[in-house]
Amino acid sequence: MKSQQLPRVGQLVFAIGSPEGLQNSVTLGVISAAARQADPNKPLPYIQTDAPINPGNSGGPLVDMNGSVVGINTFILSQGGGSEGLGFAIPARVVEFVYQSLRKHGHVHRVEIGATAQDITPTLAEGLHLQQHWGVIVADVKPDGPAAAAGVQVQDIILSADGRRIETLSSLTAALYLHRLDQVVKLDILRGKERKTLYVPAIERRDQMDEMIDAVNPEDSLIPRLGVLAIDLSGDIGQKLKSALRIPSGAIVVGRAIELVTPETGLQAADVIHRLNETAIDSTADLRAALDKIKAGDPVVLQVERDGELLFVSFEME
Repeated sequence: MKSQQLPRVGQLVFAIGSPEGLQNSVTLGVISAAARQADPNKPLPYIQTDAPINPGNSGGPLVDMNGSVVGINTFILSQGGGSEGLGFAIPARVVEFVYQSLRKHGHVHRVEIGATAQDITPTLAEGLHLQQHWGVIVADVKPDGPAAAAGVQVQDIILSADGRRIETLSSLTAALYLHRLDQVVKLDILRGKERKTLYVPAIERRDQMDEMIDAVNPEDSLIPRLGVLAIDLSGDIGQKLKSALRIPSGAIVVGRAIELVTPETGLQAADVIHRLNETAIDSTADLRAALDKIKAGDPVVLQVERDGELLFVSFEME
């Protein structure tokens, strides 16, 4: 089925799923909002629909009258636990963007423009004598970044990005989230009383995980019994990481080898493995040696550092 790129308010849609285990159930409704931000702290926009959605519908498609997928049913807002006409689906264009990024890179690549923005408050607007007391204002522009080259200035008010109206910082983040690297970002801004249109080249936001993935040699990094790719805390990348770790040694997980049939370990990218059962792990060589001593059916307990916290990951070896 084709993906519907631009869902419209009032458009008839079908929600398909297996509510309460009743397979291939279909319900009818309309799109109540095409880009609803359900959580103020998260920029992801959802399609809101009154098509009845119940537990078991999650992961099912939301389709239009032509059979085109407009979204993936995700969650509901409900006082009693059942459908109350407040269903939400991830837009198809977001699903497609994330899917292609995960296939290509193993995680979602995002863009940036070399500028920092923030929400306008009444106090901020009054102190800076802005033309409007709401919206999003540019707070910083990196001197050598694409925004500076395109003419973006501090105190510019961003009115729209790629034709999408910008009223909050989250709406700007959402617009950039879906932007393609091979296209410029069209920004309509208000500078004083003058409106301008600027075209800003998009650049890829790179983090330490990107650098680690670039450093991976699949043949050398594969840990077959865990089904992961891991590297030592050595070199420039390792030295940067060590200063932030609770335990400055171990093997860092950079991704999963999805083609291998392995136990469900619970390991995630960026986890640092410090111990396997009672054996300290200082390198990938230590990890492989410790795993060689584990037989099928033996318990495995990994001490892992994740986001600055230590935790145990346990499973039985297959």
